[in-house]
Amino acid sequence: MTRPLIAIPARFSATTSALRYAAEVNARALIEAVWRAGGEPVGLHPADTGVADRLARFDGVLLPGGGDLAPHRYGATDTHDTVYDVDDLQDAFDLRLARHALESGLPLLAVCRGLQAVNVALGGSLEQDMGGPEREHRHLAHPVRIGRGTLLEQATGAEKADASCYHHQRVDRLGSGLTVTATAEDGTVEGLELAAAPGWFTAVQWHPEDTAHRDPAQQALFDALVRAARSRA
Repeated sequence: MTRPLIAIPARFSATTSALRYAAEVNARALIEAVWRAGGEPVGLHPADTGVADRLARFDGVLLPGGGDLAPHRYGATDTHDTVYDVDDLQDAFDLRLARHALESGLPLLAVCRGLQAVNVALGGSLEQDMGGPEREHRHLAHPVRIGRGTLLEQATGAEKADASCYHHQRVDRLGSGLTVTATAEDGTVEGLELAAAPGWFTAVQWHPEDTAHRDPAQQALFDALVRAARSRA
């Protein structure tokens, strides 16, 4: 059976030892999770060109983690000193891609920065820093509660999950039409969905790829994306 094509926007990397120069990359664990699910992961070059035309050949999209979005993208007039790896081209591309996938019904799984990009694309905002090392969710695994009846619950088959996190920002104001589908004990938004979306879409603030190789609930998110992509194809 032909594998459905899953577009994964590349992330800019200043250095990569094996390639010697700056590169466009994605986490191997993320790629392998899509492959295990039966999808064909395809890196997508971020460029200031027609997103709709470029996505026409794909069956689904995975919007991955990465650096911070520029605060001006969600109306902030100042920038916290912890904001890092901002790239204007990357931001513009991710926001256009998120809007197009949601509007067109292209199956979409958004992870970490991906969730934040969806929220900003729909008019939401972010808390630029969660309050320093004692409050941020970096190098942290913690339980999240998943809302019943959500696509996230249907995908994972669970009302609770162990989430591997790496982020210092979180959702502040929700984007238009978005609903919260998962939360951490400290109230951090850990999942988002859009009831009006014409296609399959769910977003998580954590990194399911970190533990997907040994946690069926995390791998199930990638499985659900690929199933939706195969149905659309």
